[in-house]
Amino acid sequence: MTEYLYKETDNLSALITAQPQLLLTLSHFGIPMGFGDKTIAQVCHEHGIDPQFFLLICEIYSNGNYIPSQASLRATPMEDLVPYLLRSHDYYLNRRLPHIGHHLEKIADMLPPRAGKAIKQFFNAYIEEVREHFAHEEKTVYPHISNLIGGKGDDFKIKDFLVSHGNLEDKLSDLVMIIFKYLPDCSGASQNENVHTPPLSPSILEGELPLSSPHNDDDAIDMIFDILQLSHDLRKHAIIEDKILGPYVKQLEKTAKP
Repeated sequence: MTEYLYKETDNLSALITAQPQLLLTLSHFGIPMGFGDKTIAQVCHEHGIDPQFFLLICEIYSNGNYIPSQASLRATPMEDLVPYLLRSHDYYLNRRLPHIGHHLEKIADMLPPRAGKAIKQFFNAYIEEVREHFAHEEKTVYPHISNLIGGKGDDFKIKDFLVSHGNLEDKLSDLVMIIFKYLPDCSGASQNENVHTPPLSPSILEGELPLSSPHNDDDAIDMIFDILQLSHDLRKHAIIEDKILGPYVKQLEKTAKP
């Protein structure tokens, strides 16, 4: 059996307490709160999830240096992979990004109009990029997996997808740096010219000065924390795609009948 930091016999509540970031993965698995002192195995069986697959995902999220080996992947049932990824897509698009967008609207409205508008446009363009990224996976990769499992051939190859798809977290880092530069300064000071700002319509933002608004600091902190948390979560999502989904589909392609 594959060795992970945690075991099937551990209490799920103890796992979440020790690794709070794993709380976000529960919705990706469709696991509701209220599991009490049940073990990981008990909760997984109640919700039709393979415990070893659950532990594999938990290992990726809780161990920053962990990359699953081929042996680990071969030993882990993958039936839950696509449902997990689909629920993740729904979580990002319909819960996490709208939540951040709500905060961003409030912060952008504190800025001079042109700067606020540019930041909103940047974020809206990012949402569309995420939506297109997920739609491409759902229209190509997941049907390809179904075809391979069902013994049907097609012309799609997972290597082409892995080469072409980008990292969704990169632009979030750009957004954070933009916010740091143009966020209202509670002291009334001007922009910090030493902060590197990613390209964002310099002609639009040139000369804009932030407005002082000390009572909105908590909103800004909450929003930046949410963005950084989402960036971390998307980085793990990318590892799952590259290091689990990719090898899994490649193995299916090797064993598929011509």
